Formats: sequence, C-alpha cells, structure tokens
Amino acid sequence: MKRRRIKPNKLTFPFLLNACASFLGLTAGRQIQVDVLKHGFASDVYVGNNLIHLYGSCKKTSDARKVFDEMPERNVVSWNSIMTAFVENGMFSLANECFAEMIGARFCPDETTMVVLLSACVGNLSLGKLVHSQVMVRELELNCRLGTALVDMYGKSGGLEYARFVFERMCDRNVWTWSAMIVGLAQNGFAEEALELFSKMKKESSVRPNYVTFLGVLCACSHVGLVEEGYRYFSEMERTHKIKPMMIHYGAMVDILGRAGRLNEAYEFIKKMPFEPDAVVWRTLLSACSVHHDEDGEGIGEKVKKRLIELEPKRSGNLVIVANRFAEARMWDEAAEVRRVMKENKIKKIAGESCLVLGGSVHRFFSGYDPRSEYVSMYGLLDLFKLHLISDSYIVSDSNSIS
Repeated sequence: MKRRRIKPNKLTFPFLLNACASFLGLTAGRQIQVDVLKHGFASDVYVGNNLIHLYGSCKKTSDARKVFDEMPERNVVSWNSIMTAFVENGMFSLANECFAEMIGARFCPDETTMVVLLSACVGNLSLGKLVHSQVMVRELELNCRLGTALVDMYGKSGGLEYARFVFERMCDRNVWTWSAMIVGLAQNGFAEEALELFSKMKKESSVRPNYVTFLGVLCACSHVGLVEEGYRYFSEMERTHKIKPMMIHYGAMVDILGRAGRLNEAYEFIKKMPFEPDAVVWRTLLSACSVHHDEDGEGIGEKVKKRLIELEPKRSGNLVIVANRFAEARMWDEAAEVRRVMKENKIKKIAGESCLVLGGSVHRFFSGYDPRSEYVSMYGLLDLFKLHLISDSYIVSDSNSIS
C-alpha cells in the first residue's frame, strides 16, 4: 500500500494491530501506532480498542491503560478490552475497579463483560455470586459461553452446588462446558461423579472430549486411586480420540502412580516420555517419595533430587524439599549443607501465604508477618469476620434462591 501510495483509512489499522497481537509483535505494533498518529486516526474508537488489545496481549497493561484513558470516545468493547487486559495479566482487582467505573459511566455491560469478570472471580466465591446476580438482574441470556464461564468459576471456587445448578439448566453445552464441570468435580473431591459425567458425555451427547476433559478425568482417577483406569483413559486419548498427550497429562499420570505408591513404575513412565520431562513432573514424583518412605521411595527420591537440582539449581522450593528429605532421613549434615548453600547463594524460601475472603475482598497473610504496627486494623478485620459469620446464614439462604 505504501509503495503504491495508497492511503490507509481507519479500517486498515485495526486489522494490522490485531495481527500484531496474534504473534505478540510489540515492536511492530508500536511502529503501527506511529502511523496511526501520522494519519490522524488516534481518536478512532476501533483503533483504540485494538491498541488496548495489542498492549494487553503483550503484557503492557500500563500502556493499555494509557490508551484507554486518552480515548475521547469509548464503547462497551473499549471497557471489555481494558478489563480483559487486566484479567489476562492477573490484575483482577483492577478489572473489578474498571467494572465499577463502567457502571458509573452509565455503560451497560454485555455478555462479554460478564465472561471477563467471571474469569477475575475464580477463587472468590462471594464476588462470583455478585457477578452472577448482575447477569440475572440485567436479564442476560444464559447461552453456552456465559453458562460455561459460570460453571468454570463456581467449580474452581468450590461452589459445586451452584456449578451443578447452572450446568443442568443450560440448553446448549459444548466441550468446554462439559470439561469445566468434570474438572470442577474432580478438583473438589467428587471423583466418582466426575467419571460418571464423562461417561454420560460420551453416551448422551455428540460432543467429543478434548485435552482439558481428559485432564479432569485423570485428576479424578488420581483422587480415588484408579491406576488401571488411568492407564486406560490415557491410552484412549490418543488411540480413540487422536489427542496427543501433553506434559500436563503425563504429570497427571505420574501423580496417579505416585499416590498409589508405585514409585518405580512412575519413574520408568517418566523415562519413557516422548519429550524431556519438566521440573513439575519431577516434583510430583518427589512429593510421592516423601509420602511413601519405603526402600523404593528412598532410592527413587535420590535420583529425582539430583535431576531437580540440575534442572532448577536456584529454585528455592527444590532446595527446601531436598533439605527436608535429608532431615526426614536424619541425615542432618546433608540437610545443613543444603541450607548452607542456600544461604551463601542468597536463595530465600518463598514465604507461606494464607488467604481469607471476606466481604468480597481477598486478605493475604504471609509467614513471618509482623502485625504489631497494624493491631487496630487487624482487630477490626476480625470483628468484621465475626459479623460475617453471624450473617452468613442469611447470605446463604438468599443465594440459594438463584434461578
């Protein structure tokens, strides 16, 4: 176009920016933004929306927010784009703040807005219920996309009854809907129900499972110790459904074997993997060795420790696990040596963290945290917690009326 001296218009740049976002081409995207300014399209809402999408995809949320703040005109897509940028980069509180700003600016949220918000609510059941209530108040259609987002949020936040409620009332379900429900059941200890739902999916629907579905199935097998069934499902993935197992599926199989105490079998399984196992797979096996303190566990554990240190020599978690295993075996000198190496290399153990969801907010407490300077706020938080417990029965009874 440039060589032929054809001038671009406002429709040209959204396509270019979207292309840059697809391959995370930040440098190319910035150059295109210069052309946007040269040709006077910086104030166009569609160009601005795609710039936000580009910067969000490239993890440049401050740039995305700058573009958003400088837009003279915004539409619902603009708000959805900036919230998506925050959610995809783990800035959930900022996404929620944007939603509040959006309502304050009298924009009406749509289905996409709610789907994005539900992604930000994973792990925060109270906030997820609030978003669900907004879906109902605004009478948004519970279509496949929105319903799946609700099932996924409730499943990952421990609200299995709500997840079942939404799932059963959905008229249209796709593979992601079924997978979200299966994974939610498996992760919350309802392994048998997860496997029953998988069988129902294959018998009663035309939906074919995908890699996420099988991850939920393997997770369920792990929780109830179904080793042979795990092997069968793992084989069924590729043989029947032509789904090539990924690293995470191999890790799930190692977890199944490790929990069952079949450590040598798990070690041989890792050695036969078609690609180089990552540190997560080795850590899964080492964790199983710590539980099973037999001779096999000790022998395999030594091999795994060496491999983990080779893969991630400076990861504090690996060194702590190794030191703890030496201590469990009463090998005090070896444990002290590992901790000495950590101290000399200034490798610190990541502090333990606990979370308390209260009043829709997540409060974090770290190991070693000294609250003496904040006694007043801490006691205030505890008082609020007591009030929350007293009124919780009303909240639960009210939320059960969701329909």
